[in-house]
Amino acid sequence: MAAEIPTFVKAGAGPADNKTPTDLKILFQGDSITDGNRTRDNDWNHIMGHGYAYLISSRLWFDNPERKFHFFNRGVSGNKVVDLAKRWQTDTLDIESDVLSILVGVNDVLAMLRGHEGFTADNFETDYRNLLKQTTEALPNVKLVIGEPFVLHVAKVNKMWDQWRTETGKRAEVAKQLASEFNAVFVPYQQAFNNALKKAPADYWIWDGVHPMPAGHELMAREWLKATKGLGLV
Repeated sequence: MAAEIPTFVKAGAGPADNKTPTDLKILFQGDSITDGNRTRDNDWNHIMGHGYAYLISSRLWFDNPERKFHFFNRGVSGNKVVDLAKRWQTDTLDIESDVLSILVGVNDVLAMLRGHEGFTADNFETDYRNLLKQTTEALPNVKLVIGEPFVLHVAKVNKMWDQWRTETGKRAEVAKQLASEFNAVFVPYQQAFNNALKKAPADYWIWDGVHPMPAGHELMAREWLKATKGLGLV
């Protein structure tokens, strides 16, 4: 169900600049990293989850009350690209967002490493491209943001690090290529996490090799906001 903007945001909003678009819908899609243990109701204490999507939305809501932004989180833990496709109409197209941010890929890697068929990097590319084609045909004016899947050398990922690094890298390259193909903003999360290792060890940023720590989610939020400056959200 598409949640409405909370009334407290509307109450404090002043007149918007006529040249600045208002009432924009920004949708975050993906797996557990985006899900962030969000609620599935209208509990505004938890509706955006507890990760990077929450940090981005709270910051933009605070800084721009006159813009009347509408933020949505439809990330679902465990999702692969094929899982997104199954719920794409209801959880994405029906929302008719102005900005659609997608982060997916790590569960596709996990499925492949577990020996499940149909989860090669080529399958990932084909399925992802089909999803983006469907989106741009249904929502020709939508602005796409594609996040780079990422991993770090820590915890459970250590057991098969070479495979994790290689396969995630393949899907990261696919995400970058598709971003170029569909004129989307690309958010280079892997490089940002790699750079962050100069400041603190891997488990400071990502606790299990896949899911970010609080500092990791803050890193993601900052990278997202930096990458999307050209979309007119800030």
